[in-house]
Amino acid sequence: MGLRRKSRSPLVLSHEFVIQNHADAASCLAVGLLLGLMFEITAKYVIIFITVQYNVTHATDDQSEHVHFYDYGPKDIATVFFYMLVAIILHAVIQEYILDKINRRLHLSKTKHSKFNESGQLALFYLLSFTWGASILIAEEFKMNPTSLWKNYHHSRIFQVKFFYICQIAYWLHALPELYFQKVRKEDIPRQLCYICLYIVHISGAYILNLQHLGLILMVPHYLVELIFHASRLFYFSDENKQKGFTIWALLFMMARLLTLTLSVLTFGFGLAGVENPDFSTADGNFNVLPVRVSCLTAICLTQAWMMWKFINFQLKKWREHIQNQIPKKKITNTKSKPTKRESNRDGASLRIRKMKPI
Repeated sequence: MGLRRKSRSPLVLSHEFVIQNHADAASCLAVGLLLGLMFEITAKYVIIFITVQYNVTHATDDQSEHVHFYDYGPKDIATVFFYMLVAIILHAVIQEYILDKINRRLHLSKTKHSKFNESGQLALFYLLSFTWGASILIAEEFKMNPTSLWKNYHHSRIFQVKFFYICQIAYWLHALPELYFQKVRKEDIPRQLCYICLYIVHISGAYILNLQHLGLILMVPHYLVELIFHASRLFYFSDENKQKGFTIWALLFMMARLLTLTLSVLTFGFGLAGVENPDFSTADGNFNVLPVRVSCLTAICLTQAWMMWKFINFQLKKWREHIQNQIPKKKITNTKSKPTKRESNRDGASLRIRKMKPI
C-alpha cells in the first residue's frame, strides 16, 4: 500500500490561511465582544457595538405615554462593524452547509458555480430584507399615506427602521471583503464591486439625509424584483428549461424603475420643495435645501438610467442567442449532403470512362 500524502496546511497569515479561517476569526471577535457584556468595566464600551444608540424619548401631548425614537451619530459605525462580523459568519455558514452541498449535486462548471453562489447568497438576503421591510411598511402604514415621504421632515426613526438600515449597511459593507474571501473571478469583480458600491452609497445617503421613509419604500419593491431574478437564475442552473421566471422579472423590473422615478420626482421635486427649510444644518439633521435635493434626484435618475441600459443590453443578448438557437437544423444537414464540385466532376469523369470501355 502506498503512503497517503497529507494535505499541507497553509502558512499562518498567508492568503490561503486567511481565506480558510476568516469566518472563524470573525466569530471569535464577535464572541469576544459579547463576553465583554459580562463585566461591568467593559460593558459600557461593548454595548456600543451591539445595541442601537442615540435613543431619544418624546412624551405625547397628554404626557401619558413616552415614545422612543432614534437619531444617528458616530457610534453607529461601531454597531455597523459588529453586524458586519455577523454577516460574514452567516455568509460562511450558508456557503458551507447549503450552497456547497447543492453545488456538489449539480456538478456545475466554474462559471456557473460562481454565479450560483452569488445568486444563492443574494436570494436569501433579498428574501429576508423584503419580508422585513414590507412588515415595517405595513406596521407603520407608510404606503397608505404618500405625504409621509416629506411631511414633518426630518423624520424620527423608530427602532425597527434604524436597525433595518444598520443591517443593510453592514451587509453591503461585508460584501466588499467577501470578494477576496470567496475568491471571486477577476472578470466578475468589477460588476459586483459596482452594484455593491451603489447599494452602500444610496442606502447610506438615505440614512444620513433623513430620507429613511423614501429609501424604505424604494428598497422593498427593488428587493422583490432582485429576489425573483436570482431565484430564477438558481432554477435555471438546476434545469435550463425553467426560464419563465426571467419573463416575470423583466416585467417587474420595468415597473420598479418607473415607480422609483415617479416617487423620487414627486418627493424631491414637489413634496420636499413645498416644505423647504433654507437653514442647512447637519447638527439638526436638516438637509432639505435645493442643492441636496437636486443632487439626490440626479443620482437616482442616473442610477435608474444605468440600470435600464444594462437591462436592455441583457435582453438584446438573450434575444440574439434565442435567434441563433432557432436556426433550423435542416439547413445544416442540407449543406452537409450537397456534393462538392470536385466530387461531381469525379463522378462525371468516372461515368465517361465506363461508357468508353468496350463490352
